[in-house]
Amino acid sequence: MKNKRLHIMMALAAVCAAGFSANMAMASEAEMVKVPAGEFIMGSNKVDRSKKTGEFGATKPWYQDEHPERKVNLRAFLIDKYEVTNAQYRDFMLKTNVPPPDHWMETGYLTSLKKDKLYALDVEQLRKVAVKVFRLDMDTRTMSKDDLLKEIEKKFQAIDKLPVIYVSWNDANAYCRWAGKRLPAEAEWEKAARGENGLEFPWGNEWKEGQSNTGEQSWEYGVAPVGSYKTDKSAYDVYDMAGNAREWVADWYKPYPGAVYKTKEFGEKYRVVRGAGSGGQGHYALSLFQRGAYRGFLDPGATYSDVGFRCAKDAR
Repeated sequence: MKNKRLHIMMALAAVCAAGFSANMAMASEAEMVKVPAGEFIMGSNKVDRSKKTGEFGATKPWYQDEHPERKVNLRAFLIDKYEVTNAQYRDFMLKTNVPPPDHWMETGYLTSLKKDKLYALDVEQLRKVAVKVFRLDMDTRTMSKDDLLKEIEKKFQAIDKLPVIYVSWNDANAYCRWAGKRLPAEAEWEKAARGENGLEFPWGNEWKEGQSNTGEQSWEYGVAPVGSYKTDKSAYDVYDMAGNAREWVADWYKPYPGAVYKTKEFGEKYRVVRGAGSGGQGHYALSLFQRGAYRGFLDPGATYSDVGFRCAKDAR
């Protein structure tokens, strides 16, 4: 009888565990989109005829590391619809004790981790914090403690929705693993941005000013809340792949198969970043960096003011 009861309890536990795992998987996939299996056009055969590479202080010749254009066949995969936000990264921090991004101290967002201490301040102390740390653009001298806290909470909520930046490749990789995902492969990122037919930009082949956040518009923190630019959306409904934050992908910066171009940067020293950041690099160069085929490369152990990430996952 005892053995029978034990077997029943173990069976129930297994069902509960399976249900929990399924719920976790469903939650992690809630903000992801599926990119179907099949071929797509990757890379380009473009040539720089403008001779403006040096004018913009480029670290490499334009287009050369995108060669050759070719067809690549991928399995189906899931990719985050939006870049990982500060709020999502804060949850990761609270549960893993990793250090916060550098700028969280400057913006005051770091105090969102310890709101009890903020709420414990008296009104005079809170007024100083509101001006010096949160830079509230209002006369705080006559505001009550409740009003000050409401305005600070609005700041928290606004920063929550921004893509997390100042995270290294190592940090981004750790987050994706913690979330039950992974960083997208370079080919996956490009297919999600360009579609099957290798579009120049997520929205099509024509570049238009203001389609994505590349610094032309003024946002308080440089980056915009994820998904703010409805025009910066790919054929698979993936947002902010041309602008907002550049994004880490899984790959080392290496030549494509069949490439002729060589550089000392190739190898297992730098990781690839994709997309354009909100800092911009000169009005006439914006279209170059927003292109879905454009490849950047950075030190995986360093952090940058316009580099964030999104996660991917194998399709079940």
